[in-house]
Amino acid sequence: MTIRQLTQNIPGLSRYIGETEKNIREITQDSRRVQAGDCFVAVRGVHNDGHIYIDKAIELGAVAIVCDNQFDADQLAGKVTVVQVENAALALGYMASAFYGHPAKKAKVVGVTGTNGKTSVTTLLWQAFTQLGYTCGLIGTVENRIGDKVLASTHTTPNAEAVYALLNEMVNAGCAYIFMEVSSHAIHQHRVAGLEFAGAVFTNLTHDHLDYHGTFKNYRDAKKLLFDHLSASAFALTNNDDRNGGFMMQNTKAKVCTYGLLKSSDYKAKIVENALTGLHLNLDNAEVHARLIGTFNAYNLLAVYGVCRELGVDKNTALTVISDIRGAEGRFEYVLHHGILGIVDYAHTPDALEQVLETIAKLKKTGAKVITVTGAGGDRDKTKRPLMAQVSAQHSTQLILTSDNPRTENPAEILRDMEAGLDQDGQRKTLTIENREMAIKTAVKLAQPGDIILVAGKGHEKYQEIMGVKHPFDDMSVLGKCLTELG
Repeated sequence: MTIRQLTQNIPGLSRYIGETEKNIREITQDSRRVQAGDCFVAVRGVHNDGHIYIDKAIELGAVAIVCDNQFDADQLAGKVTVVQVENAALALGYMASAFYGHPAKKAKVVGVTGTNGKTSVTTLLWQAFTQLGYTCGLIGTVENRIGDKVLASTHTTPNAEAVYALLNEMVNAGCAYIFMEVSSHAIHQHRVAGLEFAGAVFTNLTHDHLDYHGTFKNYRDAKKLLFDHLSASAFALTNNDDRNGGFMMQNTKAKVCTYGLLKSSDYKAKIVENALTGLHLNLDNAEVHARLIGTFNAYNLLAVYGVCRELGVDKNTALTVISDIRGAEGRFEYVLHHGILGIVDYAHTPDALEQVLETIAKLKKTGAKVITVTGAGGDRDKTKRPLMAQVSAQHSTQLILTSDNPRTENPAEILRDMEAGLDQDGQRKTLTIENREMAIKTAVKLAQPGDIILVAGKGHEKYQEIMGVKHPFDDMSVLGKCLTELG
């Protein structure tokens, strides 16, 4: 594919310098991957500016450079072809789509965004449409899937070139539907630029990622861009019970539809019973027994049902599928030993913790204790730490604060940030045990038959990241082992 073919539809294309009919072997934003015949896209990122690697890319054989208008591109005249654009990150998305033959036009891609529920909704959708007999793709936090093939996932949403390479691989494998988590970072950094979604889902919006976005408004507005860019042929499904659900839809061209438990909505449900055996719902005026537990999962199931209906699945088939799908790994995953219920959940925001603990309160027997083990990740939004401890203490009989993924921060300092959110009553019921395995063991020792232990924050993760090193650690494995060793 020639440089002109790759770039002619880029929004904000300013000018070309040099020959535009050169064929391009590959496009990349990583100068280390450049080979002879490649096009290097100089993206200004959070930590690095790709423009400082242009000379290196040329040395490695790049025949074309895409740069932004702030760069003095004339200095490259005669060396390589230069494409100057308003925003190189945005350009990369459109170029990657063209390079891989616009794969999103060959399958129905559904994006899911929101603070909580992205992984659950995309995983449940993948399950549902797989059960309906389709080959499906999944792009998300826990894993990427191409049919039954599982690929490792490093980001909630990969960078643009990786997104389109993955979409192309999925299309070539026969995927008819692709379900994709879309993070606020990915939207803001244009990682899904140029991607033509068949539909998008808004789950909810609560306190998170202010370390990156700066303000809640910026975080909210980044999410909204996903819906602003939908086409008139797409659908936009929003949580009608969330106070930001309507705001997300204000400028979309897509068909707007709603779901909810409280307000009148296009897809509405009522919880008849919420028990360890699952949810009994009245969904769209039909009785449904689902395997999942909790109010938050009722919302997740409603979102899945709404997507099924918007993609043309008839009501009875959609309800049948809803009744059989299972939760995502590390999302309210539980084990029962010696009468003690142990739960592992990815909840790592104040709102997510509150939702999980409120669900537990409805499940526990009178007089039973709720023992919560939680921490907060390092190098992330510090403002949520005291709120997480506060919410956890309010809804727990005993709280144990521990290390999560400290990354490059001192774990003790993270724990002090959390402790700052505790009032006197919270302080009395809280232990601080930095070692996560010891914290889980202590929770198990404190528990009696009938009690419930929640280990929150890491969910599906199989590691603990400390000073750049990922050490093997699995909450469910540790919790299960501790419980089985009792008595």
